[in-house]
Amino acid sequence: MASGGATAPGVTHLAAKVELTISCENLLDMDVFSKSDPLCALYINTSGSQWYEYGRTEMILNCLNPKFAKKFVIDYYFEMVQKMKFCVYDIDNNTYDLGDDDFLGELECTLGQIVSSKQITRSLLLKDKRPAGRGTITICAEEITDNRVAEFEVAGRRMDKKYLWWSDPFLEFYKQTETGWQLAHRTEVVYNNLNPIWRPFRLSLRSLCGGDVEKPIKVDCYDHRVNGSHDLIGSFKTTLAELQVGTHISPVEFECINPKKLKKKNYKNSGVICVKRCQVLKEYTFLDYVMGGCQINFTIAIDFTGSNGDPNSPDSLHYINPDGYNEYLAAIWAVGNVIQDYDSNKMFPVFGFGAKIPPTWQVSHEFPINFNPANPFCAGIDGVVQAYQQCLPQLKLWGPTNFSPIINHAACFARQALRQNTASQYYVLLIITDGVITDMDQTRTAIVEASRMPMSIIIVGVGKADFSAMEFLDSDDQLLRSPNGDVAARDIVQFVPFRNFQGNSVALAQSVLAELPDQLASFFNCYKLKPPTISGVSEPS
Repeated sequence: MASGGATAPGVTHLAAKVELTISCENLLDMDVFSKSDPLCALYINTSGSQWYEYGRTEMILNCLNPKFAKKFVIDYYFEMVQKMKFCVYDIDNNTYDLGDDDFLGELECTLGQIVSSKQITRSLLLKDKRPAGRGTITICAEEITDNRVAEFEVAGRRMDKKYLWWSDPFLEFYKQTETGWQLAHRTEVVYNNLNPIWRPFRLSLRSLCGGDVEKPIKVDCYDHRVNGSHDLIGSFKTTLAELQVGTHISPVEFECINPKKLKKKNYKNSGVICVKRCQVLKEYTFLDYVMGGCQINFTIAIDFTGSNGDPNSPDSLHYINPDGYNEYLAAIWAVGNVIQDYDSNKMFPVFGFGAKIPPTWQVSHEFPINFNPANPFCAGIDGVVQAYQQCLPQLKLWGPTNFSPIINHAACFARQALRQNTASQYYVLLIITDGVITDMDQTRTAIVEASRMPMSIIIVGVGKADFSAMEFLDSDDQLLRSPNGDVAARDIVQFVPFRNFQGNSVALAQSVLAELPDQLASFFNCYKLKPPTISGVSEPS
């Protein structure tokens, strides 16, 4: 999913929302035996010299001319200079930190420059401002004025064999623009299958056809190759009007034609793409929901495992210095101060995990930090801080680091809200932790189940530990799977390492909460739940 929703701090003017599409050409080849595996990260500067990461595209394997499917949605303020930096990296490992990946170049500009030109192409520069070879980056901007989406169910039949007796097909949908075809969506790969069924997906009409049902759409079907040289199976052109004809009983079918095979005698096609459903729906925005009465319920979970160190030692992550500061408190303040504006009663349940608690001194992975199971709520962020400070001396930090109990606890409330079949309640679980998860399989299962509920999980990693497990859960490139193969309905986890934001609580909050608006809106739209009706709020037409 694309990052979006963070607004400039202190700005209350109405903003236009714009969608940015990124592509690159002639990137530096940093890999010895293959091509670079590029990803583009967007950084934004809202105050002085401090940059914060706004979001990332997907990573594309073995490609020097990537077209990124993931887009950035951002608020554009005409009266502000919004500095942006697009940094391209060759991803060499599974860590979240981009500092250990090869740098392929960057472009620094303002959002105003992009919006005023609609599309810019610039040379990528290295850190010393030298050109990054012949590498260029192209950024297209489009204002979001149409909130309609199309829901697709698509399958293939008798696709050409590209390797012995199988193919690994995937689809790419392209929108026609003044400068050529622009990638709108890329499906997942269905491996070893000549009759693939792709997962249902949603695509904005803006991205697909600019809202014009008669505008040409191009669909390419490729056989996936690990080295990046995907082999074209076939293509066809259509329109949204034609796509909408398809039903489960009578799918609309398109022949995939491979231009290289047209000269062959008796050539018919390279397979058939069947559109079983293409339904256009109105999509409500995050603001539609929160202004329409949707409440965001915020739960905090704090890691009290022994790996944090003795709270009485200055080396401990739980040590509160004379200024009343530690990384746990900083994360609570930064995120809580933003999200409490969306919670009407500002009463937050706060739980700890991984400690031995009085009076039995049994290890607990789900205890209220005020030690009142009947009423685990703290009044406002000030109340959370006070309860944290009071409970610390009463605990014995222990272990292991189990996430699943607290995730399942929060999911119980989200499940009850879902049964009401309204968009009145959404749940956010903030987990602040120092390191490695010990119940990974159970945690994966819990997250996959929670992905079907009105719930998001934010993980803030404090300290200097290896956070590769957290990065695995924040599955931006592909949906998370449980150990039994069950696939998450959507991406609900956002992981952010605190060390990237030392001393900048605004940037931390913006990065942590960047994906939340889209997660909330996409969940309720997927379940076709409208914003609660309140006086003075009109539905989009």
